Amino acid sequence: MAVDPIPADLLYRACDLKQFTFETTADLEDLPGLVGQERAVEALRFGTSIHRHGYNIFVLGPEGAGKHEAVLGFLANLAVRQKAPSDWAYVNNFRSPNKPIVLEMAAGSARGLKEGMARLIDDFKISVPAILESEEYQNRRQSIEEEYRERQEKAFEELRMNAEAESIALLRTPSGFALAPIHHGDGHEGEVLKPDEFNRLPEAERKRIETTIQALQKELAEILEHIPAWEKEHRDRVTKLNREIAERLIEQSMRDLRQRFDTMPAVRDWLAAVAADLVDNIGIFAGQGDQQQQQVTIALQAMAQGQPLPFGALNPFRRYEVNVIVENNNVPRSVGTSPWKAHMEPDTGGYIGGGAPIVYEDHPTLQNLVGRVEHLPQMGALITDFMLIKGGSLHRANGGYLVLDALKILREPLAWDALKRTLRRRKIVIESPGEFLSLVSTVSLEPEPIPLDLKVVLLGERYLYYMLSNLDPEFSQLFKVAADFEDEIDREAENDLLYARLLAGMCRKEELLPLDRSGVSRVIERASRLAEDAEKITTAMRPIEDLLREADFVARSESKACISAGHVDAAIEAQIARADRMRERSLEMITRDIVMIDTEGAVAGQVNGLSVLSMGAVSFGRPSRITARVRMGMGAARVLDIEREVDLGGPIHSKGVLILSGYLSATFLPEIPFSMSASLVFEQSYGGVDGDSASSAELYALISALAEMPITQALAVTGSVNQLGEVQAIGGVNDKIEGFFDICMRRGLTGDQGVLIPAANVKHLMLRQDVVDAVERGMFAIYPIERIEDGVELLMGCPAGERGPDGKFPQGSVYARAEARLAAFAENQRRFAQRADENGKK
Repeated sequence: MAVDPIPADLLYRACDLKQFTFETTADLEDLPGLVGQERAVEALRFGTSIHRHGYNIFVLGPEGAGKHEAVLGFLANLAVRQKAPSDWAYVNNFRSPNKPIVLEMAAGSARGLKEGMARLIDDFKISVPAILESEEYQNRRQSIEEEYRERQEKAFEELRMNAEAESIALLRTPSGFALAPIHHGDGHEGEVLKPDEFNRLPEAERKRIETTIQALQKELAEILEHIPAWEKEHRDRVTKLNREIAERLIEQSMRDLRQRFDTMPAVRDWLAAVAADLVDNIGIFAGQGDQQQQQVTIALQAMAQGQPLPFGALNPFRRYEVNVIVENNNVPRSVGTSPWKAHMEPDTGGYIGGGAPIVYEDHPTLQNLVGRVEHLPQMGALITDFMLIKGGSLHRANGGYLVLDALKILREPLAWDALKRTLRRRKIVIESPGEFLSLVSTVSLEPEPIPLDLKVVLLGERYLYYMLSNLDPEFSQLFKVAADFEDEIDREAENDLLYARLLAGMCRKEELLPLDRSGVSRVIERASRLAEDAEKITTAMRPIEDLLREADFVARSESKACISAGHVDAAIEAQIARADRMRERSLEMITRDIVMIDTEGAVAGQVNGLSVLSMGAVSFGRPSRITARVRMGMGAARVLDIEREVDLGGPIHSKGVLILSGYLSATFLPEIPFSMSASLVFEQSYGGVDGDSASSAELYALISALAEMPITQALAVTGSVNQLGEVQAIGGVNDKIEGFFDICMRRGLTGDQGVLIPAANVKHLMLRQDVVDAVERGMFAIYPIERIEDGVELLMGCPAGERGPDGKFPQGSVYARAEARLAAFAENQRRFAQRADENGKK
């Protein structure tokens, strides 16, 4: 049965301008949602509404489908209605400085605590020295000092008077106190006896003096024993005075700060610890006081001994600072018509404004996710403290949403495991790569973990989702919601208008000229071509956005007020021209007969197959010569795939070749075992070959070689085939047709040239206008093929033949000639085996 070529009006589906009532997209409102993504939107709505552990979201879809913008826009509309989460800050732990305390505060209040503490310390630096220099304090301090001195002086005065009564002097020396005899009643009153003078005294006098000195030394020892206790009592009285002054000052200074944070238990407890520490260390505010000097001395000694040194050791006031790592804000702010613009700036820490935070982490390393503890060099050592704790994106997104690219986080060492561990624990633990890999045994700081409550949204292509589902058991437990974005939507009047509104929003967001009706129609037609389906529109918005930008450039260069179809066509042609070098070189090699492709004549066992070459973002069709050779085989029928034998054929291509054997075995000599040896090859193919879209062309070449009937070279073939002989749909049909058309066009159209495609691919046709024009003039033809037999008749100019009631194909048909040759192979093989058997017996 003859196959009629496809009419020209089915080769390209134009968009009906009459369905649009607007003049330009400036007349249209922005699309509030997503076109044709109801399933994905419902999944996002469910995933963000359910507050259960593990219900994080994986958004899967093709690259360039606008997942980022769509998800961030959806979250922005949702987050702005939610309550802003808590602020978080790290502060000093006065009991264990290496374990900083984390404080949770109401949204927007952390800065007040930080600034309040800074003002408090600044006030103390002024008020404490002023109080210590005040008359009241100096009088009370002087009174304590005088009492201490009087107590000592009284004790030593009594000892001195007792000694003088016995002619003994109490002397102060650099090494302490000493007792010595003195002259008495000899004109040298009060002078200390020299040793030779003491020796000339009568023995009785000497013994008396020695006994007296021993008794006085006991009294001196008792006095000296009491001095430390007196000093301690003195220090205690001074400390009590300082504490009294400090408590009164601190109570007055911290009253407002305590009242402000009285409803926050963690902050209230920490402020109480601050007050106690200030009382104990009030002396550090007295300028260069002994207490501050003592702390610096201890710090320097620790460094000299190689001990860890907190960063604040040389700055004692640093211990009272507040390290705010997350600060939210309850004041809404306007971000224009595109509320997700702020999300795309990783340096801003995400969108925060009147609701839950949304953070997009563009570089999801371990430390960028969970935070880090930084170190600074000081006096030859690396030192740190709680003020050097830096929060990560998990901290900033806590209470809201964290958006990550799945591929980016999987590429970062340790980051994926850290994210899963954090979600499992439901708390953020800051850990360094060294600790994670057990490369560092000393932990300088152990910050208190922060409770975690957020939704993580991963964005990635489908293969990543399925790979993680199969290879990572924890993935399905932590990401239970899949939001699957559609690759394409139905091309119908309702969706065309929605798409126009989507284009209107793009133009406003990018500040482009509006499109008129013809421009919108042309973009929709281009979207169908990108979808490779005349009944569908692609949802991959990145190439559409690029097209709009370039069409805007063309329109502005012509000083136009809007973008029309001509500008869109010019932008498309410019895109193709910029990336057309390889296609031009391929065409040139064929037209110069370097790569051998015939477009006229007829050859047995040779057919023009069609394939698509993809190089980056550019794809184009390229014809290939496929040849087949057959001969008698030994044993069962075997089709040798030369591409597979040399490891240039992929598994799908090899599968397609094996299917050919199934078709041949079922079609010819059903009751007689036959043997055949055949070889198939893509001539002048030096790269890998995969896919089964050439299997129908390979089958035509085999049948032609078997029947010894030539195939017209004016036709090219694409389509896969099953064992039943049905021709199946393939991809890239538009590129393949245009690739063969370009060769024919350069050599000159004869009117006999054309392409055989699967009938199932007719609905995918969105061909170039020059191809459509050539078909309309009858200079080129495209044939829809449902079965191999239809293609055989077109290619070989003779019916394939259908087996009749007598079990035979019609005389002279292609299949009759092929079966006759196979029968001859079988007979020859039987005779050959018989002779071999007779020779063996002899």
